[in-house]
Formats: sequence, C-alpha cells, structure tokens
Amino acid sequence: MKITQPDNAHIFRSLHTAPVPLALANAWDVASARVIEAAGAPAIATTSAGVAWSLGSPDGDSISRDRALELVGRIVTAVAVPVTADIEGGYGTDATSVAKTVTGVLDVGAVGVNIEDGTRPPTELAMRLAAARQAADRAGAHLFLNARIDTFLFGLGDPDTRLKETLARAHMYVDAGADGIFVPGVTDTATITALARNIPVPLNVMAGPGAPTVAELGTLGVARVSLGSGVAQAAYAAARRTAQELFGTGDYDSLAEGMAFPELNALFSEPH
Repeated sequence: MKITQPDNAHIFRSLHTAPVPLALANAWDVASARVIEAAGAPAIATTSAGVAWSLGSPDGDSISRDRALELVGRIVTAVAVPVTADIEGGYGTDATSVAKTVTGVLDVGAVGVNIEDGTRPPTELAMRLAAARQAADRAGAHLFLNARIDTFLFGLGDPDTRLKETLARAHMYVDAGADGIFVPGVTDTATITALARNIPVPLNVMAGPGAPTVAELGTLGVARVSLGSGVAQAAYAAARRTAQELFGTGDYDSLAEGMAFPELNALFSEPH
C-alpha cells in the first residue's frame, strides 16, 4: 500500500520527541538520500548547502525555486520515508514568494520545510512563516514548519543577551505558525537545556564533532538532531582525499573505504 503525503506528515510529526530525538543525516541528492534511508533513517532532510553545491552554486539563496523543487521531488519519489526540505530563506524576495515555494514543496510530496532568518530582521521571517503556514492551510496539508534561528550560528548581537534574543525570536516564530525551532551553532549543555525548557515546540539543534551524542541531547530536551551540510562536506572531503592520493603519491588506498559497488547499485536496481 502506497504511503500518502498526509500519512507521511503524521509520521514525521510524531518522530519529534525529546527522550528519543529524530536524528537526520541530511541528504543532497537521490543517491545520498537512498544511502541514508538504507542505513535506517526514519526520515530524510535535505541540506540546502549540499543541494546548492551539487548544482554548481554556492549556499545562500543562490539557486532558483524550480531547481530546488525539482531536486526535492526526485528525493521524495526515490524514498519511502517522509522528506523535509531545507528551503533557506524561502527562495523568494517576500512572503508571497515564500508561500509559492511552500506550495511547490507540498506539490512534490514533502512534509516539512526549514526556513531561516539569517541576518534578516526577525519580523521579516515571521511574515514568511505566516505566509508559509497560510499556504499549507490552503492546501489542506499538515506541513511541519521548522524555523531556523541563526543568532548563535552567525554570532549575531551581544553574546551576553544572545540567549534572550534567541528565545524572543523563537516565541515570535511560534506565534507566526512555526511547529519547531532550529537553533544551529549551539553545543554547550546549559544553553541547550535553557532553549529546550523555554521554547514551547520541539527544539532542533545541529550536531557535529564535539557535540553531545543524540541520546545525551535527548536528555537535555532536544527533539530533533540534524547534521546539516556535514555529511556532504565529509563526502566531498573523501573525493578530495582520493584525488590528492591519485595525483600525489599515485596510489588508491582510500578507495578501500568506499561502499561496495553491488551494495550501492542494488539501491537503484528495483522500484522503491
């Protein structure tokens, strides 16, 4: 029986629990999504940076809405688990444009989006979130709207009041329709605990080397853990390492770490 978008939306929402956080190894193309799914992922999230790099562009709202949506649609078709899309600032210059992007995301079958504030005024992201929620409501879709706050990631504002500012933004974004709050750039347990305690919706953090484990983050109240562009960066580092060996020492030892051809090819040999 085919799983429908509403079914996947319900499943995805139910995965956001603090005791056992939803762990997301972010994908950037169909192959990475299939590999991540085969490893046991209950859902797939895209990384906007990885998607942009794979399409020959830098990260930062540089690719078109159509190219981004085409990629999301390909991933949705290729996997059986729910898919949530990182749409950066919304691939548009205003709230109306963001609503159009969200409608497109729903049309290709995804169940969630990330929208970030970056260096924009918080009120602007609030308007974009409200437009995204209205677009989902008009479509009758149960979209999981994840609002990313970049105060810690970009080091915005006074460090002494950064937590207070982050919480103020979080409450503004929840009032605008956000279902979850994503605060990348935070790894210390005291700040994470304060965020989880004071944000009324599921908290998402970004993890990497040196961060608490997924289980430890769950005990702090985190409901979702993302790797962001980290998996794509690791993959491209492997490509660079192999190339440097080939053009330097002339050997191929690092290829031994690759996935076996039959295993990788089998992911695409039969309809999913």
